[in-house]
Amino acid sequence: MRRPVGLLVPALAACGVVVALDQGTKALATSFVSRGERVEILPFLHIENVRNKGVAFGIGGDISAVFIGATIVLLLGFLVFLAFRGGDGWLVWLPAALLIGGALGNLADRARDGAVTDFIDLPLWPTFNLADVAIIFGVLLLLIDVERSEGRRSRS
Repeated sequence: MRRPVGLLVPALAACGVVVALDQGTKALATSFVSRGERVEILPFLHIENVRNKGVAFGIGGDISAVFIGATIVLLLGFLVFLAFRGGDGWLVWLPAALLIGGALGNLADRARDGAVTDFIDLPLWPTFNLADVAIIFGVLLLLIDVERSEGRRSRS
């Protein structure tokens, strides 16, 4: 088992990749599709240039600087928790990197534009972006790790 500090570099790199991909795809989407427009890519996939001022899927209305500060504090607390918890390698640090990278990508939008840029539009689902995808996969992988850890504890 690798020590958590030894996994910090790949985790930070993964986090950086998530932020770069998120910001790059948002810039690409907004350069081809004007704000408020919607372009069909496939019958089930559209690119739509919208701004989300709420928390998740537009819920919550305008977000204040207090929310941004609280999010940063929570992310730092999450990192401290993971560092002290130890971890079983990539199944802890990769999901954390996805979650934190996605949160930082959306926070960058909020700090810069006052809202998150969303552009992926699927039927029956609110418009979203790659940061949202990274956050969801990060949470799912962390839940898998929790279940795996619980299974090991119950067997011992």
